[in-house]
Amino acid sequence: MKTAVGIGAAALVAFASALAFAPRTPPPLAPTTIGVERTHFNAITQVGNRILTVGAMGEILYSDDKGAHWTAAKLDQDRQALIVSVAFAPDKKTGFAVGHEGWILRTRDGGSTWEEMAFSKENGEPLMSIARLPSGDWITVGAFGRALESKDGGQTWQPLALPAEVEDKHMNRIASSADQQHWLIVGERGLVLKSDDAGATWQTEPAFYNGSFYNAMATKGDGWLIYGMRGNAFLQSAPGAQWVKSQVPAPISFFGHALESDGTIVLVGQGSMLGLSKDGGKTFSLERAKGRATLTDIVLTSANNGWMSSDAGLQPFPPQAEAAPQADQGDKP
Repeated sequence: MKTAVGIGAAALVAFASALAFAPRTPPPLAPTTIGVERTHFNAITQVGNRILTVGAMGEILYSDDKGAHWTAAKLDQDRQALIVSVAFAPDKKTGFAVGHEGWILRTRDGGSTWEEMAFSKENGEPLMSIARLPSGDWITVGAFGRALESKDGGQTWQPLALPAEVEDKHMNRIASSADQQHWLIVGERGLVLKSDDAGATWQTEPAFYNGSFYNAMATKGDGWLIYGMRGNAFLQSAPGAQWVKSQVPAPISFFGHALESDGTIVLVGQGSMLGLSKDGGKTFSLERAKGRATLTDIVLTSANNGWMSSDAGLQPFPPQAEAAPQADQGDKP
């Protein structure tokens, strides 16, 4: 009897071993996707039908289906440096991205592949914004008064002459009017540079605020809206007009903007807060998006829908409804 049991046990072990090592067809793997829910993104833009976003570790992602799926662009150098800004030429193929350590990248295929044009690991001041002028020249500005221009498509870069008032101030953004004849460069300590000849020459606007400006947008009638830290936003209704402080109900710092089809201005900023203005930037109401992230930029892919970038991933716009925090209820007596 014991012999029969032993033989049976041996046969069972042999069968299990044969089954374990037998060839088999593995189940299909789930399709891989790039997670965009938690990555730090600094800017997002649309080029033709493609959306591009750039991030904190040198990531450049693009989507050709309005954000349903994302693909990592190919970079010839993996610097893992923060990329801050991206801009494209009218051909929608040639573009540049800039960031920390003086990093400048160029694409010639709409953002699928990028080549390094400049990088300075030692004493490389951050570059914060880049733009293409109507002349075809490219300009980029950044920290400690650094400003560069390229007249040969990005092959070489030289210092850009700006007014002496720039000193060592950080310059955060280059903005243009729709016709690209009027330009602003805004930065810290209330710095505002203006050009009315398509970026050929620059003048300093008389000081009207001593804090940091993070961005600017053109408004109707050749006006401007400039905004920045702690809810400070200023409106100029026409060239040469006085800068008037906008009414913002809370000290929220804003970093990016969009214009909806009905003329509503949307600002995005810290604490997942949005500033909404229906009167051209004179007054703003506040709305909260999902979470408590710092919203860094926004792009509309249709009349009133798009994406917002943040330090905690991408979010759809308009923001999805979020339940009120339980802590708020606990504060009640």
